[in-house]
Amino acid sequence: MTASSFLPQLSAFDQGLLLGILIGEGHFGGDGKQPQVTLRMHTRHQKLFATLMRLFPAARLYGPYEHGGRSYYQWMARGALLREQLVPLLDALPLAEIDEHAASRYQEMKTRYGL
Repeated sequence: MTASSFLPQLSAFDQGLLLGILIGEGHFGGDGKQPQVTLRMHTRHQKLFATLMRLFPAARLYGPYEHGGRSYYQWMARGALLREQLVPLLDALPLAEIDEHAASRYQEMKTRYGL
């Protein structure tokens, strides 16, 4: 089975939603051992997180957390989800054409972790 066979069937709207939210709020990094894409936002965005979990059920949603007077959720994509679904999907979308800064952070993560 190829990595592309694991790609979720996302509508054009869902692809745009994912790309936009990751450009605006996403973090492309890792813990030193494995790469991860993280999205941390206020709990008032609970429905958005529910949508992301519907689109990517293998992701992890943590929270709600209370810290420093802020209430937030944290969505994380790592492991097989990141390697087999999210990376091929992001590689197929025009990230660099839309936001060079986000694209460079994404490429740095891929380089650092050999993706």
